[in-house]
Amino acid sequence: MDLVPLLSPIGLTLALAFWVTVILLVVSTPLAWWLAHGRWAGREVVGAVVTLPLVLPPTVLGFYLLLALGPSGPGGALAGLWGARTLAFSFAGLVIGGVIASLPFMVQPLRNAFAAIGLEVLEAADTLGASRRQRFWRVVLPLARPGYLVGGIMAFAHTMGEFGVVLMIGGNIPGQTKVLSIAIYDFVERLEWDRAHMLAGGMVAFAFLVVFGTLLVNRRATAPRE
Repeated sequence: MDLVPLLSPIGLTLALAFWVTVILLVVSTPLAWWLAHGRWAGREVVGAVVTLPLVLPPTVLGFYLLLALGPSGPGGALAGLWGARTLAFSFAGLVIGGVIASLPFMVQPLRNAFAAIGLEVLEAADTLGASRRQRFWRVVLPLARPGYLVGGIMAFAHTMGEFGVVLMIGGNIPGQTKVLSIAIYDFVERLEWDRAHMLAGGMVAFAFLVVFGTLLVNRRATAPRE
């Protein structure tokens, strides 16, 4: 079996999941902290908006992302800065879509981890003269590490397996938007069962490792300390 057609979707999917996860780590940290410790009464409205991708059909989310990234949306205006017409059907568009679709998978574990940090711990750090930056790096980050691990694993895995949103905003362009989920669908349509089996079996093994790893992280985080 020629494995060359399989390498491009695998590499593209890994690159997509990597960049989405990195961006989510940066974006989700202040958002999750605000949702966990903010005092504005309406923050749950923001929390509901962030969680929407969990319950929205992927085609619905993908449809509105397609409008936003298309020539008539803000994505078209942004793409015009470097002479393009649209962010849809491009790798950059997939990254934007992946960030939005996977946002709750990163924000929710971080929010739970931040909420579990008692205010007395933060007040103790303030009493010892720690600045906000020192408090985050030396107190908050170590305590919230399980949340970061779970969020990173889940966001990476969800991006790896995303289909509906990717199909709507990326299509099936080899080398640009043809990720693993689209490649499996394409192979099945062409009755290339061996290649579909190989990619699908790899995704099953990957999903198992993700779930197993997440359970281990949660077990260690909740285990009583001596």
